Amino acid sequence: MTENIMEKPNSAQVCTLQSSFEPGFVADGDYVIGGIFPLHYNQEMPDLNCTYRPSAVKCNGFDPRAFRWVQTMRLAVEEINQSDELLPNHTLGYKIFDSCAYPLTGQRAALAVLNGLDEAHSHMCTGASPLLAVIGESGSAQSIVVSRILRPFRIPMISYFSSCACLSDRRKYPTFFRVIPNDDYQVKAIAQLLLRFNWTWVGLVRGDHEYGRFAVYGLLRELQGTRVCVAYQEMIPLLYNRQRALEIMQVMRSSGAKVVVVFSAEGEMTPFLRDYMKQNITGIQWVASEAWVTASVFTGSEYYPYLGGTIGFGIRQGHIPRLSDYLQTVDPQRYPTNPLVQELWGALYGCTPFPSLGALWPPCSGQESLLEQHSAYMNTSSPRVAYNVYKSVYAIAHSLHNLLLCQPGSGPFHNNSCAQSNNIYPWQLQHYLQEVSFSIAGEEVNFDLKGDSIPYYDIINWQRGTGGKIEFVNVGLFDGTKAAGKELVIQEERIIWAGHQSKALVSVCSACCLPGSRKAVRRGEPVCCFDCIPCDSGKISNQTDSIDCTTCPEDFWSNTERTACIPKKVEFLAYDSLGIALTVIAVVGACLTLAVLAVFLYHRNTAIVRINNSELSFFILLSLTLCFLCALVFIGEPTSWSCVLRHTAFSITLSLCISCILGKTLVVLAAFTVAMPGNNIMKWLGPKQQRAIIFICTLLQVVICAAWLIDAPPYPSRNTQYELSKIVLECSVGSSLAFWCVLGYIGLLACLCFVLAFLARKLPGNFNEAKFITFSMLIFCAVWLSFIPAYISSPGKYADAVETFAILASSFGLLFCLFSPKCYIILLKPEKNTKQHLMGKEKK
Repeated sequence: MTENIMEKPNSAQVCTLQSSFEPGFVADGDYVIGGIFPLHYNQEMPDLNCTYRPSAVKCNGFDPRAFRWVQTMRLAVEEINQSDELLPNHTLGYKIFDSCAYPLTGQRAALAVLNGLDEAHSHMCTGASPLLAVIGESGSAQSIVVSRILRPFRIPMISYFSSCACLSDRRKYPTFFRVIPNDDYQVKAIAQLLLRFNWTWVGLVRGDHEYGRFAVYGLLRELQGTRVCVAYQEMIPLLYNRQRALEIMQVMRSSGAKVVVVFSAEGEMTPFLRDYMKQNITGIQWVASEAWVTASVFTGSEYYPYLGGTIGFGIRQGHIPRLSDYLQTVDPQRYPTNPLVQELWGALYGCTPFPSLGALWPPCSGQESLLEQHSAYMNTSSPRVAYNVYKSVYAIAHSLHNLLLCQPGSGPFHNNSCAQSNNIYPWQLQHYLQEVSFSIAGEEVNFDLKGDSIPYYDIINWQRGTGGKIEFVNVGLFDGTKAAGKELVIQEERIIWAGHQSKALVSVCSACCLPGSRKAVRRGEPVCCFDCIPCDSGKISNQTDSIDCTTCPEDFWSNTERTACIPKKVEFLAYDSLGIALTVIAVVGACLTLAVLAVFLYHRNTAIVRINNSELSFFILLSLTLCFLCALVFIGEPTSWSCVLRHTAFSITLSLCISCILGKTLVVLAAFTVAMPGNNIMKWLGPKQQRAIIFICTLLQVVICAAWLIDAPPYPSRNTQYELSKIVLECSVGSSLAFWCVLGYIGLLACLCFVLAFLARKLPGNFNEAKFITFSMLIFCAVWLSFIPAYISSPGKYADAVETFAILASSFGLLFCLFSPKCYIILLKPEKNTKQHLMGKEKK
């Protein structure tokens, strides 16, 4: 035993294939490239109980679309081998394997493509591998596995369908290239699509692999700072689980998100969508990634009620002239031992060309032929993934051609050397692959430093075609080379939306907030879920979905809709209904006063006019006239002169009036007490003394007003505090102390008059004027006492109206109480207008 262990083993014993993994197609050539394709989209895992050697993974669900990709690769190789310009005198060979759309099987395919077909043909055991490059894989998860396996051998691979952004990491995947755009561009395009149609509440569904994980992560990164929110994120298991799928569908059914973005491969989407249709869920707008947006397996008429209107970003379509004729060369008679061709016939016709024991399908008639209606395989009108396969093969061929054209002494390698044509290392080919640039069908093909190609997508819309089947209609494009904001070009009028609608579905958590309101985010919910709160008074929002309301400038206010700032309404005691009414009352009062003055002047020699100093009566009437006219100054827009005149003129004229009444009260009191023995008071209340009293009392008010005007005169002001929606033009008193001193002085004079008149109310005589003075002062004081709280509590122009009304009411009170009894006697009872009657001394 020990000797056997120590014995040096020979190479045959070391290099032994432990299991076989047959390629789908093989062709010899001077330079061999590998191909890995997902010829099946489902797999059946073996029983791993570790008690016996497990069987290989069983692949199910033949994919005619992927089989078309295989034939495209074979066609490209044949075209290159027949070309006199590209690789003349050299031929390409290939080995093509099935990855079964599963990373584990993709790993076996990668190892198999490195090995020979059997131990006798395995060059890996005796020397360097002739394998120069690999075309593959489709899924990003499989490409990650394959690239990691190829990395130690420095064998470049070109993927035709792996778009995960993670594969651009040159440190992890230094030999990886691709002719499909990086997913960073796809998620950017999808984000712009969601914003374009205002889909702010969307669901995300992804496959359980790196492609789905990185794509969702990239999309979430793109959506940060936008108005789009994700309602839910769900994952379809890599090994399909129906129970888990039903849970995902229940989330989709119950969610308010009507737009679902799916990053998944055709393999896991096929059983998922079959169960989705069984659940009879409709009304979903699907946004498909490039991995399944052009999958021909979903073109059947039974899919349209559920998937019609799907929109997504597909790989740029190209043109392969000979592909249609080449596909028709595949038939069972030409490949009688190839199981893939037999599975193709089973998928297209439901029969087997070579019946055997345990066959799944009935025998074929032998009359079957490939027709255009077999779109899953024969659709060559707009090749996309197949075109990528085509470009990948030509990229390798052009790189190899450039390598063979190298002149010794001017090469890119050590000491300016070139690669040896009979011993080319894969890493040497990668150098030329990194720099290759060629044109095919008018399209430039090259790679950047990360191995990525030009970012370009067609926008695909699923519409009803002939026979009710789904057709992939190009409705726009995304060009990642354009400036930001100009990459997306959509022909919206050509789009058919989910439910066969001509308008895009609405998918929002909350309806947009109209101008005049703002968004208020609900607590604990995404920012897309909000309530619309009307703007407060004085604030506006003139845009949809405003985050905040803007405060209007000081002199502006919001309109009733809260959508615009309009100039505030300017308010003052104008000549409106209230102003006109006060004006009429003031004019009428002034006219009545002048009429009374005229009557008194006309009857100035009668007893009732002369008995109590007619001069004082004339002064009172003149001052009352001025009081009535002063009320007019309070009406109209305040100005500097009107503000000064309002309070000063009114206070001085009213003080003059009260001073005259005070003098008259003293005269009345003295006149009826003069008969008392030793009383000579009348000599102190002669006309001169009365004038002096009036002058002094009025002068004091003039002094107060002068001090007021010198220190802090009244001025017009714009008051915005009474009512925020209005600008109240008013006269600010300047000095509140001076204002209340003026009114207090008038009140002091009125109280003094009231007290003296009250003392003289019971003096003898048929016409005791003290009674009327008492009553007039009572009314005067009542009016001005009620004025104080009314003035303080009245807003805006009504404060001026209250003061005007107080002036008019007190003036009318004085006029009627003092002069109506006299006018009654003068005009209606002239027989009583005698001194004897007035003194109560007429004969009975």
